[in-house]
Amino acid sequence: MGRVRVALVGIGNCASAVVQGVYYYKDIDENATVPGVLHPKLGGYHIGDIEFVAAFDVSTDKVGKDLGEAIFAYPNITKRFAEVPHLGVEVKPGPSLDGVAPHMVDVFKPHGKDVSLDYVVDEIKKSRADVVVNLLPVGSEEATRFYAEATVRAGASFVNGIPVFIASDPEGYWPKRYREAGVPLLGDDIKGQIGATILHTALVSLLRDRGVKVLETYQLNVGGNTDFLNMTVEERLKSKRISKTRAVTSIIPEGFNLEDTGRVRIGPSDYVPFLENIKVCYIYIKGLSFADFTVELDVKLKVDDKSMFAGAMIDAIRLAKIAMDRGLSGAVPEACAYYFKHPPKHAPSPQVALEWLKEFLGQRELEERLLASQAK
Repeated sequence: MGRVRVALVGIGNCASAVVQGVYYYKDIDENATVPGVLHPKLGGYHIGDIEFVAAFDVSTDKVGKDLGEAIFAYPNITKRFAEVPHLGVEVKPGPSLDGVAPHMVDVFKPHGKDVSLDYVVDEIKKSRADVVVNLLPVGSEEATRFYAEATVRAGASFVNGIPVFIASDPEGYWPKRYREAGVPLLGDDIKGQIGATILHTALVSLLRDRGVKVLETYQLNVGGNTDFLNMTVEERLKSKRISKTRAVTSIIPEGFNLEDTGRVRIGPSDYVPFLENIKVCYIYIKGLSFADFTVELDVKLKVDDKSMFAGAMIDAIRLAKIAMDRGLSGAVPEACAYYFKHPPKHAPSPQVALEWLKEFLGQRELEERLLASQAK
């Protein structure tokens, strides 16, 4: 099937985990089980078929460096878990726009160069990237739209890993642009392997399936990396809160009523530096059961935030290339519903989202591969 040529936008902790993840599993047997991905070989593409061909960032500590070095540069703290060689991919300067919040200037050390749209389009074209992956900080609304525009002009597919509404654009502008350009669009705001949103959704889905009416719920997240430092400013969290909230409330009948009454609160809550890449999540749910008795759940989840992210993104990258190979264009709802918090179309449950994905891939092929993996 060839290679999947990937350009990365934002060379932070997420990019580090994705690049290392590819090299960690690049030689894994295609019939092996890899935790966190559907299968080592998906739609004909092995994890090791992912090739990084371009990279963009704003930090003076990263721009001009080889990508294999930049993923470990300040302020990244993702642990080294794989040997990454010199990749021959120089990190190019991108525009700061709103990608660097005022309180993050001393951390990100932006280069201050004037970077044009034409420059970024030309760099993507020169790299012959199939897929451009957006890994900018939360709140980068203007910067994300800049790269979405550059990508569509360059004729590549776009995977939007953050909560800016591109694939799920309520006005339909971006899906239309990508349809007209003949390239796929995946997003928005990727789910981790076992993250706060996945767990919260599963618990709410369980209560719904057992006939419990959800009365109120919250999800509080704390962590110690630059993501959480960036998100200490509430004005950068509007889309993030919508994305995480809709992922949970969309699967229950009373979901939007909860939003209207203010009985739901979901999203980042604090920055605790010594936690580093560890994310701690607290979930509370109160529901009404038989004869109006109440049910309450209090759950704590503790995970390495970036390892949870990387496997899902490696699958999403390959799905974008599969969609491109098939000549699909615009938002790809079947791929988005399973992997993203705010897809163009929410599935009524995680199980249904998986069924949509199976149908998209070819159910028989996927199930045979999953059974082969389990047998191993």
